[in-house]
Amino acid sequence: MTSAPLSVRPVASKADRKAFVDFAWQVYKDDPAWIPPLKDEVHGLIDPRKNPWFEHGRAQLWLAERGDAIVGRISAQVDNLVQTHMAAGLGQWGMFEALDGKAAAALIATAEEWLRGQDMTRAMGPISISIWDEPGLLISGFEQSPMAMMGHHRPAYAAWIEAAGYAKVKDLHTYELDITKDRQPMIQRLVAAGNANPRIAIRQVDKSRFASEATIILHILNDAWSDNWGFVPLTDAEIVYAGKKLKPIIYEDMVRIAELDGEPVAFMLTIPDVNELIADLDGRLFPFGWARLLWRLRKPRTRRVRIPLMGVVKRLQGARIAGQLAFMLIEKIRIACVENYGVKEGEFGWILEDNQGMVSIADLSGSKINHVYRIYERDLG
Repeated sequence: MTSAPLSVRPVASKADRKAFVDFAWQVYKDDPAWIPPLKDEVHGLIDPRKNPWFEHGRAQLWLAERGDAIVGRISAQVDNLVQTHMAAGLGQWGMFEALDGKAAAALIATAEEWLRGQDMTRAMGPISISIWDEPGLLISGFEQSPMAMMGHHRPAYAAWIEAAGYAKVKDLHTYELDITKDRQPMIQRLVAAGNANPRIAIRQVDKSRFASEATIILHILNDAWSDNWGFVPLTDAEIVYAGKKLKPIIYEDMVRIAELDGEPVAFMLTIPDVNELIADLDGRLFPFGWARLLWRLRKPRTRRVRIPLMGVVKRLQGARIAGQLAFMLIEKIRIACVENYGVKEGEFGWILEDNQGMVSIADLSGSKINHVYRIYERDLG
């Protein structure tokens, strides 16, 4: 097989898409830290009929082959919102997997050539498929399984990407925390003062009106993150789509909204580590996986939870009350996770390496970096 010629061809059929998704099982078959994703979720991510990202973006997928054997895959995409909110001429690639350096080089070169044909002048990756999905390449923390909605990669990938001329543009960190321990006295005093402030109210989400609650949360998110590096706003259609995907793993006491004078100004969304619940399903919901997962989701008992999203409206950022609201949200959800679900560990992330506000919150909470994801970029000239 190794002597067969290498070729890269576009994904063009249903069988190709299946092979594209299934290839990850070949790459990670001997990696004990990898958690097989739900195949339906991956297919939905790359399907223009299902994923509203395609309303403002376009993408192409490829497979690398030696003879009849698939040895790699990649996507390339151009997002109109990236052009507006990050930089004109910035294209991206992702969904990257390869069995060897030659396949990796050919795939990256193919993605770059497609991006040039779309009038892109810089390439960034890996982004799979947007910053809201699985951004970055894992470069630290390979021995620990990722939590839900985070990626896992082979250690060799970084050298292959850098050999193609790419340099770091940003690192994303996740932080782990033992949530069974009470917070330090300074944080306890800050939370107590917030609880005594009649202007502040922390409430659980109401799942019976989940669509409107999701809209409140995601609009706060769009405002809170709007000045962050890499920010691309979620469209109304994407907000609806994200709400539908998240609803089955939303528990009212794990998601809180902070109100100031009756106005929603901050939120924290926590989810059980779904990877613990799907690890033995091998990516398949049918014929029996769906029933098993539904049963497990009725009252999840996971060792870990993840905080994928939290935010405070921009007008309050930098003020003392922003940190106070954050710690109030953290503390209420921490107690609920421990008392109601038996959770031992939490994970914040991802967090931009230079987001000083969030890094300070993570540090003050006593959490430590457990995974680092790197985003690369290079000029296409």
